[in-house]
Amino acid sequence: MRTGYLGLGSNVGDRRAHLEAAVRELPAHGVQVLASSSVYETEPVGLVLGQREFFNACLRVETDHGPEELLDACKAVERTLGREPGGVRHGPRPIDVDVLLLDGLSHASERLTLPHPEVTSRRFVLVPLLELDPELTLPDGTRLADALAVLPPGQAVRPAGQPLLQR
Repeated sequence: MRTGYLGLGSNVGDRRAHLEAAVRELPAHGVQVLASSSVYETEPVGLVLGQREFFNACLRVETDHGPEELLDACKAVERTLGREPGGVRHGPRPIDVDVLLLDGLSHASERLTLPHPEVTSRRFVLVPLLELDPELTLPDGTRLADALAVLPPGQAVRPAGQPLLQR
């Protein structure tokens, strides 16, 4: 079994309900959810800034899947929950399920790069990841707490609710 971390996001419809539905759907795709961060409301980052704020959370998961199979599982969950393939990059979406880290692996393909290339530059990823594991590091030894400490101002992240999975 491999341990990994997924990032969840939603800014369409009932944002928390979409995140909760992803947590419920993942086991049907071979991904066991071990823990969830709290839910955070975050301002849009990327190419489309004029849109509704997101709800984001991170999950610690366990799976037998390798990187590409885990990505397939995440995409299947997105489709099941109503996300259409394609669309505007960084645009509005009911659910986003991103593979952030998997068992200390470095991986690169046309479809997937691990660790996720933006994991150290996105406050909405770092804050919930560090809630799950304050000592988390990348395969190259980079401490995620150090990456968060040097981020420039911006990218508001505000608590918006309890963890999706109660401990």
